[in-house]
Amino acid sequence: MTEYATYFETMGRKARVASTAMQLADTAAKNTLLLTVADVLESHIPAILEANDFDMSQAGQYNLPKIMYDRLRLTKERIEQMALGVRQLVDLPDPIGEVMESSTRPNGMKISKVRVPMGVIAMFYEARPNVTVDAAALCMKTGNAVILRGGKEAFHTNECLVNLLRDALSAVNLPADAVQLVTITDRAAVSDLLRQREYIDVVIPRGGAGLIKRIVEESRIPVIETGSGVVHVYVDKDCDESKIVPIVINAKVQRPSVCNSAETLLIHEAVAPKLLPVIAKALTDNHVEIRGDDASRTIVENINAADDTAWATEYNDLIMNVKVVPSAEAAIAHINHFGTKHSECIITENKETAQAFLQQVDASTVYVNVSTRFTDGFEFGLGAEIGISTQKLHARGPMGLLALTSYKYYVQGDGQIRS
Repeated sequence: MTEYATYFETMGRKARVASTAMQLADTAAKNTLLLTVADVLESHIPAILEANDFDMSQAGQYNLPKIMYDRLRLTKERIEQMALGVRQLVDLPDPIGEVMESSTRPNGMKISKVRVPMGVIAMFYEARPNVTVDAAALCMKTGNAVILRGGKEAFHTNECLVNLLRDALSAVNLPADAVQLVTITDRAAVSDLLRQREYIDVVIPRGGAGLIKRIVEESRIPVIETGSGVVHVYVDKDCDESKIVPIVINAKVQRPSVCNSAETLLIHEAVAPKLLPVIAKALTDNHVEIRGDDASRTIVENINAADDTAWATEYNDLIMNVKVVPSAEAAIAHINHFGTKHSECIITENKETAQAFLQQVDASTVYVNVSTRFTDGFEFGLGAEIGISTQKLHARGPMGLLALTSYKYYVQGDGQIRS
């Protein structure tokens, strides 16, 4: 038995017991829980901020890039937004118990396909304490138990939040162990958690490419893969010039540390000489470093050369690649080669080109004349989200309530036997 196996086995057993109770909770009980969570968060804002301030003060020892401090930082407004997201879940329909399909066989046997909770979910994530609340709230609404393993750089914030979530569970007579935080920060412990197949039904990693790669490769438990965001904006030859700068700046600059932030700008060669200098100036004015191919550097002198790794890099920073392409087809080919199947945008007024882009780009979310920053459960009306799935099985795109459910078949009859 490995060093941490007993710790995680105990945690898994507690989660499994708690999940049974959560599955029995009706909609009214779960909604009361969520309202309690929102109230508890808002009433403990000073305590949450104190824990977060401590984590922020320690972040330097973890070599956290300065741009990533934005992910780690909580403010009064961000906590209030978290509470709002929890309350929005109350207003959403409870998916559990939904009859997805039903039929009656010739022998009178009635078959129903019914939506049920997943059971126990293990959530891995990095320096984003808001994920602690989002993940827990979604699991509460869907009757699941969750084991949370956040990054050490946010440990004290996560610990404070989880203690509040557990208090809310106890206050409404639901098991506190429906939400548990891994308190071992040793990276070696991850492997032991990923072996708890007997108790954990699914693993969801949310973070950088390195974290996700490790989870996918080591887990003995099924994984819903959420991907890093090498996101593109393509400016087509038939674009509306007035839409370009607002979309590009929003996609790159608003929150460069998040996964739906754009990393590469592709621009059609027919409009590049006229429009690229305007876009480049807007980016530079917003402190964005531009790295480009030879064609873009011929048009704009102050663009740095993009190396061979640039096109596949998620910067999470104020850096953007630029590439001039000969056609929409070439843009699509570039995206499908270097993209991470997250979010992709085209700026065009040509309906045929837009439709081809929508159909041919392989990504969870594809935009026409809209910033990629909208790939988010809150913006999609899903309430909170547990991640952005870039895979194609079970769930894809922003993962709300339905993504945390499975189904079973109810078969009812009157003594039928198979001949």
